[in-house]
Amino acid sequence: MLQDALADAGYPRHVLVACSGGPDSLALAAVASYFARRGHVNAHPVTVGAVVVDHQLQDGSADIAARTAQALEELGLAPVEVRTVTVAGTGMGPEAAAREARHAALEAAAAEQGAEAILLGHTLDDQAEQVLLGLARGSGTRSLAGMRPARGRLLRPFLGLRRADTEEICSVEELNPWHDPTNTDPAFARSRTRVEVLPHLEDKLGPGVAESLARTAAILQLDADYLEDVAESTYASLVEQDGDGLGLPEEALRALAPAIRFRVIAKAAADVGGQQPSYQRLLAAEALLRRQGSAGPVELPGGVSVYRLSLAQLEESKDDAGTGAAGDAPSVPRERARCGKLVFRPQKPPAK
Repeated sequence: MLQDALADAGYPRHVLVACSGGPDSLALAAVASYFARRGHVNAHPVTVGAVVVDHQLQDGSADIAARTAQALEELGLAPVEVRTVTVAGTGMGPEAAAREARHAALEAAAAEQGAEAILLGHTLDDQAEQVLLGLARGSGTRSLAGMRPARGRLLRPFLGLRRADTEEICSVEELNPWHDPTNTDPAFARSRTRVEVLPHLEDKLGPGVAESLARTAAILQLDADYLEDVAESTYASLVEQDGDGLGLPEEALRALAPAIRFRVIAKAAADVGGQQPSYQRLLAAEALLRRQGSAGPVELPGGVSVYRLSLAQLEESKDDAGTGAAGDAPSVPRERARCGKLVFRPQKPPAK
C-alpha cells in the first residue's frame, strides 16, 4: 500500500511520517522504515523522517511525544522531531482546532525539511467513521466522500487497511503503541461512533459495514471530483468582478442544474472571503433567483452578503451599483424585472 502511494505521488525523495504514537501511525512508521533502510522505492531514492505533534491537551503529553520520538529513531527514521503546538479556542470545536494546529505543524516541518509528502495513518475504520458522521450531520457529497488517499502533500496509504491490521503490525514488530484515552471518550462524537455506533451496526446488519461505508466514500469521491470540475469551469465562465465584490448573471445561474448551481454560489461566496455555506444558507441565496419576496441581502457565513439586482437597476446605476454596502442594496421594483445578477460582497469592505 505504501509503495503504491509513493509511486502515485511521483516517488518523493524525502517523506515525513506523522506519528502520534498510536497503533495506526506507529504501524505506518514501521512500514516506512523498511523503505528508509533500503533507501529506495522501486529504485527511486527515498529518505524518511518523522514528526510527532504534541497538542498539550493531556497531562504527560510531552513524555508521550518524547517516547514516541525515541521509538521512531530506533526504527531508523531521520530526522525525527517533536513539534509542540497550542490548540486555540477558535469556536470550531476541540477536534477541528486540534486538527488545524496539527496540520499547520506538519506542513511547516515538511517545508523546513524539504519533504514532498506527509504520511498519515488513517485507516478504513477512520474512513467509515467519517462517512457515518457526515450522514448524521446531513452533509453533502464532498463530506460523505470522506478522506482522500492523497491531497496535496498529505498521503493516506492505510485507507484500505483495518485498525486491527495496524495493531497486528505493531505486535509483530514488537512495538508498544500509546492508546489515546480520548478515542474512547463518549464526550466526542467520533469516539461514540467508534465504540458504540459502528459496532452496533456490525452487530445488527452483519459484518462488512465498515468496508461498505469506505466503498461508498470511494465512489462519492469520483462523483464529487466530477461535479467540482464542472462547477469550477462554469464559475470561471460566469463570474464578473464588481468593485470589492463579484456578480453572477441571474439567467445563466437559473439555467444550471441544481447540483452545479449550489456549488457555483458557494464558490462565489468563498471568492469574496466567505466560508462554506450550510445547505440552508445556500437555499436562501438560491431563492433570490425565483424573484419571490425579498431581493436580499442574504447573509452567508464568513461575513458575506448576497443580493439580487435587476437589469433595470443595473442600467440606472452602472457606476455606483457596486459601491454601496450590502445592507444598502436597492430593492427590486414591483413590476417584473428583466434578467440581472446576484451580487456577492464582504459585509465590511477590505481596508485600503
